[in-house]
Amino acid sequence: MGVKLSIGTWAYLFGKYADNPIAMEEVAERLGKLGFDGIALGGFKPHGHYDLYPTKEDRKRLVELFKSHGLGINAYGADLWDYPFATGGSEIKQKYEEAFDKSLEMCVDCGIPIIRSDTVTETPYPDDFDYDRTWEKVVGMFKRCAAKAKKAGVLFVWEFEPGYIFNKTTEIIKMVKDVGDDNFKLQVDTCHVQLCAVVGAQQYGEKEVLKGGQLEFFEMVKGMIGDIHIIDSDNSLHDNHTSTHAPFGEGYINFEEVIPAIVKAGYTSEWWTIDLCFWPNAWEITEDSKKYLDDLFPKLGM
Repeated sequence: MGVKLSIGTWAYLFGKYADNPIAMEEVAERLGKLGFDGIALGGFKPHGHYDLYPTKEDRKRLVELFKSHGLGINAYGADLWDYPFATGGSEIKQKYEEAFDKSLEMCVDCGIPIIRSDTVTETPYPDDFDYDRTWEKVVGMFKRCAAKAKKAGVLFVWEFEPGYIFNKTTEIIKMVKDVGDDNFKLQVDTCHVQLCAVVGAQQYGEKEVLKGGQLEFFEMVKGMIGDIHIIDSDNSLHDNHTSTHAPFGEGYINFEEVIPAIVKAGYTSEWWTIDLCFWPNAWEITEDSKKYLDDLFPKLGM
């Protein structure tokens, strides 16, 4: 299996970069010079939001910008965080679906094969949380999204995180089974696996961790992985919410074991996406992050 490396552009939009995001043109030029194969496009302003590229011609120019630097687009992170459909009312649910539909159209027009979402409602769980009802709402929404995406020829992936509801390994597996659509897969971020399956952060009720850690997790989700985000973990939360996306070598993940475990779990895509979300100097360490994987994958025979 060949390897293609991309990086999520949201790393240059969030956290430290929120007040001074790095322009799309500058991102494309630098990543091209560093030899990346592509990018995972953050669908957030001022990068890949559908409102900024309202026509097919606008979107064609966006694709050409990356293509001119030798970059493809392997996935799309839709901007859906304003619409917590699982715990919101009918108006929020409608707005989520409208935003998803527009994001899906963006994927189709740009030829992006994967669209990402999450459960949107943040942890800790609300005081009046109705677990069973909320679970059914999420399953129902994910079923609708998966069906729409399938019709459009786009894979719908769910990125579980400690900062969003339903983050235990058993819940993650049950969600895939309950949605029951071959066009619904997991977007697995290695640092989220660490916080969810090894640390058991931000969980509802009794804490659930795996004695076998990451390797046990990947055995359990065999055949369920649609996309991979790869980055280290220092076992901490960023801003008491999502997993800290620690630079390679600054955390506890043994990638010489984990990467083969991901492949053994049935991940067949060439694409591996570096995720430096919220890291304060993501721009400065992008080159080192790529070099780390450029050195590692050949050692693993990939």
